[in-house]
Amino acid sequence: MDTGLIAAMVVLALLAGYILTSCILLRYPNLLHKKKKLAFRPVHISHRGGAAENLENTMAAFQHAISTGTQMLELDCHLTKDGQVVVTHDVTLKRTCGEEVAIAETDYKAGDFTVFCLNYHQVTGEDRRMPLLRDVFAAFPNLPINVDVKVNDDQLIAEVNLLIQEFNREHLTAWGNHNAQVVEKLYKTNPNVPLIFSLRRVAVLIALFYTGLLPFIPLKESLLEIIMPSIILDLLMRPALIHHLEKRGIQTYLWVLNSEEEFERAFRIGATGVMTDFPTMLRDYLDQKHPGWR
Repeated sequence: MDTGLIAAMVVLALLAGYILTSCILLRYPNLLHKKKKLAFRPVHISHRGGAAENLENTMAAFQHAISTGTQMLELDCHLTKDGQVVVTHDVTLKRTCGEEVAIAETDYKAGDFTVFCLNYHQVTGEDRRMPLLRDVFAAFPNLPINVDVKVNDDQLIAEVNLLIQEFNREHLTAWGNHNAQVVEKLYKTNPNVPLIFSLRRVAVLIALFYTGLLPFIPLKESLLEIIMPSIILDLLMRPALIHHLEKRGIQTYLWVLNSEEEFERAFRIGATGVMTDFPTMLRDYLDQKHPGWR
């Protein structure tokens, strides 16, 4: 028999074996990987505490979101000049207070930058104070909190970790950043805190899935958060992938969804939870379409 033909047959046999093994492990990943066990599984997640119903990232927003039955708060944090971890999204105070000054250059003082001037989606509210992460952890000790560590700052990462440990909530806190370097630092600082995929790792996840390598590769992340709509979402939202991640104990959240049509699509494609600016709307949708969600 021609040696070239033999070589081709061997290659085909190896390829067929690889594809078969990959398909089996994609469906039954626990043959190779231990399933992650998280202490939380939120269906209803409030983005910045519900930014369309109250001033974002305020205690009033968080309290309101909890009153709607939210199962996780998502928030953002920065470090002030005097070493305080504040709950706010932006690097500067321009959008919230009209001052072009960096939070990292400002001390945390009442009457300084703790007052908002924000009018997001025509939202008004009496609580215009920018809280400390410490305040949030103290106020909601048993609620899962999703922390976006906004900048690549070693001191910020260290301080957030100290607060997580102080309030004994490694099992109730998720953290991440879109930047892969920040996420690596988070993991090295405390691998016990559930980790969110960075954008780079999302791209790696896509490549691993479509090449059939994903079932063979360990994943340190526990949470996949994807913006919708997006091209990335269309690539990721395959039932086989979502089911595979689910069986490995990796939860999938879609954000920021602000209509019933978006809620419907998210749950139809298998998302674990939805992150919204409208916690009341999401509660009403879930009560009607998924009455056993609470």
